[in-house]
Amino acid sequence: MSSQIAEQLSFSKRSNEVDPQVLSALPIGCRILSTQAHGSSFWAQTGRIDVELRNGTSKSFFIKAVSGDTGKKMVEGEFASMKAIHALVPEFAPAPIAHGTYDLIPDTHFFLCEFRDMIEEEMPEPRRFAAQLAALHRSSQSSNRKFGFHTTTYSGNLPQFTEWEDSWEVFFAKNLKHALELEREAKGPDPELDRLLPTLFNVVVPRLLRPLESEGRSVKPCLVHGDLWYANSGIDTAVGQCLVFDACCFYAHNEYEFGQWMPDCNKFGAEYLAAYHSHVPISDPVGDYQGRLDLYKLRFNTHVSALFKEDASLRVQMLGDIRDLVARYGSQGHILQSQDGHH
Repeated sequence: MSSQIAEQLSFSKRSNEVDPQVLSALPIGCRILSTQAHGSSFWAQTGRIDVELRNGTSKSFFIKAVSGDTGKKMVEGEFASMKAIHALVPEFAPAPIAHGTYDLIPDTHFFLCEFRDMIEEEMPEPRRFAAQLAALHRSSQSSNRKFGFHTTTYSGNLPQFTEWEDSWEVFFAKNLKHALELEREAKGPDPELDRLLPTLFNVVVPRLLRPLESEGRSVKPCLVHGDLWYANSGIDTAVGQCLVFDACCFYAHNEYEFGQWMPDCNKFGAEYLAAYHSHVPISDPVGDYQGRLDLYKLRFNTHVSALFKEDASLRVQMLGDIRDLVARYGSQGHILQSQDGHH
C-alpha cells in the first residue's frame, strides 16, 4: 500500500471518523468513539474501531485495508475464509462482518471483523488448540466433495491455486506448480531447480500422495486455515479461548495444514501434532507421514520465497527441501509414473 493511501486511512491516526462504506457495515445507529492503528501486517494497514451501540454499551471492531485490484481480491478471499471457519467452529475465529471498497479513498478495500483482544507472545495451550483445529477439519466438507475453494485466496499478497479437483494428488501438484511459478517470477530461473523439478513432480509427488487414494483409501477434503503459523494464532484475553485469523482457506488433505509447522521458524512443535492426532489419526499409509509433511512444507517454503523477493536465503531453503525429497523418494516411484489418471 502506498504511503499516500496509508495517510488517508481514518485509522492511521486516532480519530472518530470512518469511511461511509465502513460505517454502513457497523451496527445500525452506533456512534464512533475512536479509530486507531492496531496490530501489524506486511501487506495492509490494520486498525481498531471502538463504537457505542444504541443501547449504550461499547463494542470494538478490527479493520484491515489494502489498495489495488490485488487488495480487493485479498479482502474477498480473507472474508470467505474467515466466514467458512467461523461457520464451523465459531469460537475458534473472530466473526467476520464485511468486506468492501472505500467511498472516500480511491481503489482501497477493507475487511472488517469483530475485535478480539489477544495475549501477545504466548502460544495457545496445545490440547485446547489441537481440539479446535481437529473440530474444524472433522466438521468440514466441501459442497462438491472436491479439493479447492469457491474463490481465490491469498497467502500474503500472492494468490493460491484453488480450482476444484477430484484428486488430492492432482490438486496439490497444481497448487505447488503455481507457487513455483510465482517463486520463479520473483527470484528468476535456476539450473538446479530445472533439473530437480521433473523428478519432484513425476516421481516424488506420486510416490507420497498417490497411496492416500489407492487400494481403497481416500482423502476427505477438509477445510484448512491455509497459513497456520504461530503468528496467525492467539489467545483471547477475556475468555482464554484459542483463536486463529488471517486465513487463506481451501479444502485439502487435513495433514497439509502441518506443512506450515515444519519450518524451523515455527513454534507449533511436536506436542501440538501429538495433541491433534489424539483426535484425528495419521492418514494411511502411516509410514509416509513424515515424507508427506516434508512435501507440504516445501509448498509453504516455496510460497514464502515468492513473497519475499529480496531474501535469497529463502530460495536456498526451498532448493534444500526439493533436494532432500528427491534424494529420499526420487528413485522409489518409477512404477507409479506409468499409472494412468494422475498426470
